[in-house]
Amino acid sequence: MKVLVPIGMGTEEIEAVILVNVLRRAGAEVILVSVEKELVVPCYSGTRLVADACISKCADQMFDLVALPGGMPGSVHLRDCKALQKITTRQAEDNRLYGAISAAPAVVLVPWGLHERKKITCHPAFKDKLPTFRQVQENVQVSEAMTTSRGPGTTIQFALSFVEQLFGLAIAQEIGNSLLMQIKGGRRRVKEFNEVVWSCDHTPQVLLPVANGSEEIEVVMLADILRRARVDVVVVSVEKQKQIVGSKKIKIIADKCISDASKSTYDLIILPGGVDGAERLSKSRILMKLLKEHSEAGKVYGGTHSSVVILEKKGLLKGKVTTTDPSIKDQLRGLVDEAEVIIDGNLITGKGLGTVIDLSLAIVRKLFGLDRTRCLAEGLVYDYK
Repeated sequence: MKVLVPIGMGTEEIEAVILVNVLRRAGAEVILVSVEKELVVPCYSGTRLVADACISKCADQMFDLVALPGGMPGSVHLRDCKALQKITTRQAEDNRLYGAISAAPAVVLVPWGLHERKKITCHPAFKDKLPTFRQVQENVQVSEAMTTSRGPGTTIQFALSFVEQLFGLAIAQEIGNSLLMQIKGGRRRVKEFNEVVWSCDHTPQVLLPVANGSEEIEVVMLADILRRARVDVVVVSVEKQKQIVGSKKIKIIADKCISDASKSTYDLIILPGGVDGAERLSKSRILMKLLKEHSEAGKVYGGTHSSVVILEKKGLLKGKVTTTDPSIKDQLRGLVDEAEVIIDGNLITGKGLGTVIDLSLAIVRKLFGLDRTRCLAEGLVYDYK
């Protein structure tokens, strides 16, 4: 199956990266294309993604799916790309799958006339641009060959809908389980032990280290959501260059290399997962020295998924309650809880992937309180409890 995911300046990076990541997990050949003149595309919250190709290279190709991420002004840039309009219109005329999320259904599909006689949804902030008698409030709306969705918080559902349509329900359920999307009834998303105040009298400074093989969903979600909350997030590469290649071959350009970033101080250091990426993070002497000094100073630190195992190996989880992916929890010697996110004093850990949004919002709540967190979750179109 061949899939096109276009991006432009201001595209919502959570949506673009989840679409590419999840569809590649299913086995699709996904091409991330730039509608700009350059392959490097600065996204909505500051993440710089590197496209696989420019849109002009794909103009005459046929696709099984064209999936448009949202974001502003990214959606406008997609709408104004004539090559993309031609590809997507041909897709609709041939009754092959296409779709859009967040602002893109209203800003792109409606002006192109590709929504006609179909039920449609979008981000709540743009619903006044949809035809009243056709719009719905569903997180994901499938209407013949067109699928639409509401925002960053519904993107995994959106991507899994495409997996089901292309590969079948069984594959979609298998990938959904691997993404930790199945929260069993009665299990809490976030639990806290040994509560302490995460006080900060300035704009919080967060270090987000990345490496080749890092899980790009986790990297982008953490950076995007914390930046929305007005946190200063510095994405730092432990490789020899700023560009890293994630676990599903998505290329991300970090803000700095670790040697330059180590000259500053941070309020929080959080490690993304990805088995290969976490192992490469653990081999960075500069990063491990920073982490040790950070924890000894009583500052906040943590990780998700496989990076929690790295924290264990480095002796940074002694006496702490933690959580991680159920498939690797036996590698932790301490107390492991079943919640999606665990906060124990100045340590925060998460299971990873589909639970990273809860991890990010838990950080926001500790730093800024409940009201700002609820407001942020509403903008993400995420059911925050």
